[in-house]
Amino acid sequence: MGICTRRHFLLTICILQLVSTVERQVFDFLGYMWAPILANFFHIIFVIFGFFGTFQYRPKYIITYTVWGILWLGWNVFVICFYLSVGALDRDSDVLNLGTGSVSWWEVNGAGCKPTYPTNLTSEVDPDPSRPLRPERVTGCFLDYQYVEVLHAALQCVLAVLGSVVGISVSHVFLEEDDSFDFLDGFEAKSPQHLALRPIAS
Repeated sequence: MGICTRRHFLLTICILQLVSTVERQVFDFLGYMWAPILANFFHIIFVIFGFFGTFQYRPKYIITYTVWGILWLGWNVFVICFYLSVGALDRDSDVLNLGTGSVSWWEVNGAGCKPTYPTNLTSEVDPDPSRPLRPERVTGCFLDYQYVEVLHAALQCVLAVLGSVVGISVSHVFLEEDDSFDFLDGFEAKSPQHLALRPIAS
């Protein structure tokens, strides 16, 4: 696969990451999921770095994007484990909403979901008015909200792996090209191009 093909492939991955992250950001905003909102915001910035670095042949920008891609992969693996309640993680905890009590927008708004809210709120323990009211149960969902979130995170994992692998390859080629060029005299002194352009000493 030539450098142009790899470069175009990385540009395509960056565009797919931007589109999918913006879509994810919209639904995280609707659900007031503050930790994912912050993570998505930083991801958008670093993907723009990667796109600009690839488009303008800036290997340092691509390296920055690649390092972030590894961190982004780790974050999305954590999100998958969180929503699947792996180990000590509990998807009903306030880890992702930073203590606001908010939940995924998909819990009550997914395809076919029919939430049932409590009708009697006068219980022994008064509900916290600062926390959003959650349904007692949600039925009829085509896909439960945790699996929707897992699919979103899994897509980001796939794109992060592809972006990081291709980013390493493209930045390696760009760095090799930079090493073969002397910005003061043109090509390296040992290269045929430099010898051909060097004036003959009298």
